[in-house]
Amino acid sequence: MLIVLKYGGNAMAAGGDDPLLDDVAARAAAGDRIVLVHGGGPQIDAELARRGLAPPRIAGLRVTDAATLEVTEAVLCGTLNKALVRALQQRGVSAAGISGQDGALLVCRALEPPDGARLGFVGEIVEVRTAVLAALLDAGFVPVVAPLGVSADGRTAYNVNADTAAGAIAGALAVDAYVVVTNVERVRARANDPTSGIAHLTASQARAHLEDGTFGGGMRPKIESALDALAHGARSAIVGGQGPGALRRALAGGGTTIDAG
Repeated sequence: MLIVLKYGGNAMAAGGDDPLLDDVAARAAAGDRIVLVHGGGPQIDAELARRGLAPPRIAGLRVTDAATLEVTEAVLCGTLNKALVRALQQRGVSAAGISGQDGALLVCRALEPPDGARLGFVGEIVEVRTAVLAALLDAGFVPVVAPLGVSADGRTAYNVNADTAAGAIAGALAVDAYVVVTNVERVRARANDPTSGIAHLTASQARAHLEDGTFGGGMRPKIESALDALAHGARSAIVGGQGPGALRRALAGGGTTIDAG
C-alpha cells in the first residue's frame, strides 16, 4: 500500500516522542510505502515570537516576507524535519528528510488571494514533480517532506500550506490512501460536539459542508486537501485520528473516510 500521511504541527509531539511514529514504523516494516508530509505552524510562530517578529495573517495565511521565510525554512527544513527523521530512524525506519524544493518536488508561483492582498513568499502549487519521491521510495526510504516549494526557474523559495502540499503530493502519486492526522478522532458536524463525528462522506457532501460553513477553521484546509488528492488520483482520503494507533485505526475504518463520488 502506498500512503501519504499528513502530520500537522498541532498533532506533533515534542522531540518526536509520538505513538503515531510507532504506527509509521509498523506499517513500513510490514511493507507499506509511506510518504510523511509534516507541518509546523505552532513551532514557526514560537520562533518568530522569540525573534520579535509578528507577521500579519490574511485569510488565515501568514504573510511571509524575507525574514519570515528564513525562519520558516530553518524550523521546517532544519529543526522539525530532522527531528522526525531521527525519531523514525530510532524506530528502525530508513527515513530521508527533504523539502518540496528538493528535486523541484513542489513547483510554485506566488499565491495571490482574490482580494489582491500581497502575501509575499507564500506559494501556490502549479506542478508536482514526483521523481525524487519515487527514487527514495524505490530505494526503501520513508521520505519526510517539509512543505516548502520553489519557483519554476529555481530561484525563489515559497512557503506552502502543509495540508495543501500533502494533498497535492497524494494526488500526484495516486496513493492508495491519503491520511490526515488531526487532534480530533473524526471530522465533526458540530465543531464543539465530540459526539457529532462523521464516519463517511462523499466528495460532493464534503464540498457542500465547506460551502455551508459546517467545516471551517483549521478543518477547512484539511478537507480541501483531501478533495484535491481525490480529484487528482488518490484512491481514498481519511481525515481524523489521534493518540496511539491513530494511523492503524484510520486505515481500518476510523477517522472520516471521504470517497471520490
